[in-house]
Amino acid sequence: MTQRSLDRLLRPQTIAVFGGREAHRVIEQCDRMGFGGDVWPVHPKLEEVHGRRCYRSILELPAAPDAAFVGVNRILTLDVVRDLAARGAGGAVCYASGFSEAAGELADGADLQRRLLDAAGDMPILGPNCYGLINGLDGALLWPDQHGMQRVDRGVAILTQSSNIALNLTMQTRGLPIAYLVTVGNQAQTSLSDVAYALLEDPRVTAVGLYVEGFGNLPVLQDLALRARELKKPVVALKVGKSEQAKRATVSHTASLSGSDAVADAVLGRLGIGRVGSLPELLETLKLLHVAGPLTGNAISAMSCSGGEASLMADAAVGRALEFRPLRPWQLAPLRLALGQMVTLSNPLDYHTFAWGDLGRQTDAFTAMFDGGYALNLVVLDFPRTDRCDATDWTTTVDAIVAASASTGGLAGVVATLPENMPEDRAVSLMARGVIPFCGIFEMLAATEIASRIGREWSVPPEPCLLDVPQVEGEIETLDEADAKAALSAFGVPVPAGVVANSPQEAMECSQGLGYPVALKGLAIEHKTEAGAVALNLKDAKAVFDAATSMNGTKAFLVEKMVEHSVAELIIGAIRDPVFGLTLTVGSGGILVELLEDSAILSLPTTRTAITETISRLRIGKLINGYRGRPKGDLEAVVFAVAAAADYVVKNAARLEELDINPLMVLPENKGAVAVDALIRRRR
Repeated sequence: MTQRSLDRLLRPQTIAVFGGREAHRVIEQCDRMGFGGDVWPVHPKLEEVHGRRCYRSILELPAAPDAAFVGVNRILTLDVVRDLAARGAGGAVCYASGFSEAAGELADGADLQRRLLDAAGDMPILGPNCYGLINGLDGALLWPDQHGMQRVDRGVAILTQSSNIALNLTMQTRGLPIAYLVTVGNQAQTSLSDVAYALLEDPRVTAVGLYVEGFGNLPVLQDLALRARELKKPVVALKVGKSEQAKRATVSHTASLSGSDAVADAVLGRLGIGRVGSLPELLETLKLLHVAGPLTGNAISAMSCSGGEASLMADAAVGRALEFRPLRPWQLAPLRLALGQMVTLSNPLDYHTFAWGDLGRQTDAFTAMFDGGYALNLVVLDFPRTDRCDATDWTTTVDAIVAASASTGGLAGVVATLPENMPEDRAVSLMARGVIPFCGIFEMLAATEIASRIGREWSVPPEPCLLDVPQVEGEIETLDEADAKAALSAFGVPVPAGVVANSPQEAMECSQGLGYPVALKGLAIEHKTEAGAVALNLKDAKAVFDAATSMNGTKAFLVEKMVEHSVAELIIGAIRDPVFGLTLTVGSGGILVELLEDSAILSLPTTRTAITETISRLRIGKLINGYRGRPKGDLEAVVFAVAAAADYVVKNAARLEELDINPLMVLPENKGAVAVDALIRRRR
């Protein structure tokens, strides 16, 4: 059944409320925010609520409401939702809990959620088990509690599954204008992505932030990312689920499957959705994107009047994809003139206090710095307490920053090292003047890195749609190594020359045609090494016969030409994530897989360019490129092998459960790469 538009639910002119205390609070919050539409309480016994006539039923309402807050118990919620849908309401917030999120405690929880969906039909619902929404643009609330938001003309939209997280975010004092705050609870019908897609269409929304406990529909998420790119409105996500505790809490709390964290990271990056690591990072990133949108690059400048702050800034950026690019030649003379001979000209720059309180000299210094073509120009400035200190000189510094930004066109940000040293009124004032007010150096750098990544992703055409192939039913079978290699070889994955033999005598005879040394492996045996079913570097026919004879009970053998003189060993793997489907993993292979933990994930389908870039980011990539004078590996052959494996995965996605090539032996430059071991598990 096709769901109707969310417009009436998100931007209602008429609101109906059902229930007692929580429903009454919805009316209070609408009044406090100056909602200009009609609010209709519905209650079987009360005559009025907050000066408004109380209606006995949905049928008595003057018209079908645009939105409804359903604050009754879980059983009665079904009846109210059914009647609202029949009347033609625009949508409803289902506040009650006790549905699929409580299936472990309530035997009827999952069934009740299915019945709720049937009752709603094509009428949009949020929840169940959620607070609802706050529309700060129009003052429309379906929200049963106090909050910290106020009316704004434009701003960001924040969407969460957790109502309490949402409530906490409304209390921020960082100056971030929040246009919408929406909670979706169980996402029984309407997902975070559905709501985000609808909110992107509001011209007053500048960016969208998601607090995600579990992704649901991958195609919808992909559509959201593409629409965000089209509208130039970035989306950032805080995805929880890294720890085992968080994964368990997610399943019990939201009835959502929480996919692999590393896979989520790769998929979000490919879609151009920024990923933050904390709530403060989420707010600071949204603030940057609200003011400036995605950044045009990753080169930034930083200034402070303290060497300690300059060092802190430089250290905090280590490991991030940001560059404190050296000063340009034309910046040096004006900086020297403004700051004098005792200042070391560098980036980050400690401009000392020689120009402190001097509007002209500060403006000249900031102008010279901002003229370097950086994507973002930062000035560290912690504002003093106004109850005990005089902030006149800090105001002078802000005026100089604004003037320098205006004259050069350089984007400027003011960074307070401590969040409490960026008062809310200062933050609001800075944003009004086009300057980004950051709370915290680490959060600022995270926001800057994410904004530059989104900008880089948006600067090139979007990649092909993500692989989204339903898996067929059937028992899982494991191919023996010979069959697995034959299947991969058909797609171009290079494998050693080899022959299957059915007896020790046949294995010996086959080995003579391959040329020594050879490897001998028992087929149809799991964990061959532990079972003693692998023999390497066999140098003659007798050694092959003896090795095969020693593998008691083995009925078939794989005899292969040994692969020698490798530069490095890689693993290429694919496994099915419960949310994002099949993805490809590339990393250090052989015995170093667990030891180095050096791997990266590629979402599918992929390209040779993406494969090359991924390998270059790995530690093993340095070895392939000739680390410290060692021989270089055949990188082109490695990329070809990975691309061939990716092609196999894509073409067999409906049946494939798992692929493991370990190791892929990387030979010296122009000598190739060979998959010497392979495992394939698939549905029959």
